[in-house]
Amino acid sequence: MGEAYQIRDQEMPYFLTFQVVGWADVFSRKVYRDFILENLTYSRKEKGLYLYGYVIMSNHIHLVVQQKEGKLSEWVRDFKKFTSKKLLKLILENPQESRREWLQMIFEYYAKFNKRSVDLQFWTHEIEHVFKHHLLK
Repeated sequence: MGEAYQIRDQEMPYFLTFQVVGWADVFSRKVYRDFILENLTYSRKEKGLYLYGYVIMSNHIHLVVQQKEGKLSEWVRDFKKFTSKKLLKLILENPQESRREWLQMIFEYYAKFNKRSVDLQFWTHEIEHVFKHHLLK
């Protein structure tokens, strides 16, 4: 992650965008949106996440979040790692997913160019937009 996109003040609210590699149209399917919502609910209840707002677009997610214990970077890392593994499994093992082969090709393609990825990559490794919002003064 480049210096311009680092979360510097771990205790403040931030606007974050998580982007699917290749702008793949994943969240047009309800099952994948619901999975993200379940994980945001879990994060609120169990991980100290304050969720001020969110939008789930077809290929990216916008969040305005804060982490109660000042560990926002850790939450981002854990959220992206967990959701990427589970979403890849949901997509690639879903016999009713008509775009399975096409999506797998995209996930494999982007993984080849990233040394942190093994065989498949779901999220871009950057947080596309990180803006600190001083919502609480």
